Amino acid sequence: MDLRTLGRTGMRVSPLCLGAMMFGAWGNPDHDDCLRIVHAALDAGVNFIDTADVYSGGESEEIVAKALAGGRRDGVILATKVHAPMGADPNMTGNSRRWIMREVESSLKRLKTDWIDLYQIHRPDPTCDIDDTLGALSDLVHQGKVRAIGCSTFPADFIVEAHWVAERRGRERFECEQPPYSILARGVEAAVLPTCQRYGMGVIVWSPLNGGWLTGRYRKDAPMPEGGRASRVPDRFSASRPEVAAKLEVVESLVDVAREAGVPLTHLALAFVLTHPAVTSAIIGPRTMEQMTGTLGAIDLALSDEVLDRIDTIVAPGTTIDPSDAGWTPPHVADAWRRRRPVATRAGAR
Repeated sequence: MDLRTLGRTGMRVSPLCLGAMMFGAWGNPDHDDCLRIVHAALDAGVNFIDTADVYSGGESEEIVAKALAGGRRDGVILATKVHAPMGADPNMTGNSRRWIMREVESSLKRLKTDWIDLYQIHRPDPTCDIDDTLGALSDLVHQGKVRAIGCSTFPADFIVEAHWVAERRGRERFECEQPPYSILARGVEAAVLPTCQRYGMGVIVWSPLNGGWLTGRYRKDAPMPEGGRASRVPDRFSASRPEVAAKLEVVESLVDVAREAGVPLTHLALAFVLTHPAVTSAIIGPRTMEQMTGTLGAIDLALSDEVLDRIDTIVAPGTTIDPSDAGWTPPHVADAWRRRRPVATRAGAR
């Protein structure tokens, strides 16, 4: 498996990254089965594993630790994340120095390692000064507990601000971004991916199969299959949503493209994101061994310009069909009160 350099870190990673979100209660509770999946991926040449503290409440990190026991840790670029709530305490969440410095110790213990190769901020936190976040992360790098830092699902302007702050305050810089990116969610092509290229950042894309939509599992005029994401988050897969109807139409067109190209839809989808010059690696998040082995063939697939042009006509560049696939909604979009002056100050309010 040909390796790619992760931004300017000098670390070489496989083009497929094994995502561990489905290891544990959220997906596959059988630890032994999860260990077999990890070992099979490593044996196939994958050397990059991504997890997060919040995945199954820390269970995912513990499973990854078991899988890397016995001498396999040194051969793996290990990434995890911090930000999501990890308890009822209102300060057990976010991007504050207080929480980062506390939670990294918990991740190190669960992962049974002395260092984390890539420590990422899982989502933006507008309530926290980015300098506070970068200051804490910089200290962790200087202490040797973290090798490099990154962000996930950050808008382009947040990425730029973080780099400016790092330069002006002498902080460690974000070396990579982890955005959602797939044929069905191409919004990051407009600004996030070009911004990462300008700053020499690596890019690790999550949900390249769009939560299973690009596996062919969900088809037009067919009932939603039992189990999987459609059962866990039925509202996002409801046929009454126009975005769902649009996805079903697009998937039918993509199935035709994949058939004519002579490749599985899954491979077409993964090869598509890996073709973008900004992308370093694509995260595969298998729950079963079958799902994991079914993705490996994508690394040897090179899509022709003709196929890529056809995909562009089906889903226009920079387009995200379902806004909820963006992964994060800015507070000024989510909360109406942030966009409105108090009634008492509005001239002629009725």
